[in-house]
Amino acid sequence: MKIYVDFDDCLCETALEFTHIAYRLFGKKIPYEKVMFFDLQKSFDLSEEEYKLLMAEGHRPEVLLSYEETPGASEVLNEWIDKGHEISIITGRPYSCYDVSRRWLDEHGLDRVTLYCLDKYGRDPFYRNADNNLELEDYYKMHFDIAIEDSPHAFRFFDHLPDLKVLVYERPWNRECELPGVGYVRCPGWNRIRELVN
Repeated sequence: MKIYVDFDDCLCETALEFTHIAYRLFGKKIPYEKVMFFDLQKSFDLSEEEYKLLMAEGHRPEVLLSYEETPGASEVLNEWIDKGHEISIITGRPYSCYDVSRRWLDEHGLDRVTLYCLDKYGRDPFYRNADNNLELEDYYKMHFDIAIEDSPHAFRFFDHLPDLKVLVYERPWNRECELPGVGYVRCPGWNRIRELVN
């Protein structure tokens, strides 16, 4: 099988780290369970300038490398690779974060997965023809059997795959959203994801 895996908040605890950053930079004490919007500017009630500072801090290499792995992620992905499944990490991180993201994966035992950057959220100045940077037209030529994703904003990238099974990694910002169809299943963590795939 070909499996799409999102990076932030599926492989690592990105939003949790951003709650610490928002408190450190702006004194905004928002409990993780109250991060109700994927849009962190809205979740933390930040000005445009504050949001830019938050994102810049959260994407510094040393900060990205410090993100904790979601429990069980590397174990499950390596099990799948050992069984012959093809794993592609499709991240909305800016391409400028590719090298440090690749390093994080390698340091967490995920050196056999392929990493691609896709400008899912219109955040990144686009790097055409860069290795491992997907243009939308190239992404839409790819086929996946299963996708693991947390962001409701990313679900539109699955419309071209009507038979895709989407395992929605349950997070505060997606618990209340209506899932697009019967192929979408909420999962509280990697143990449940493993069960559904196996």
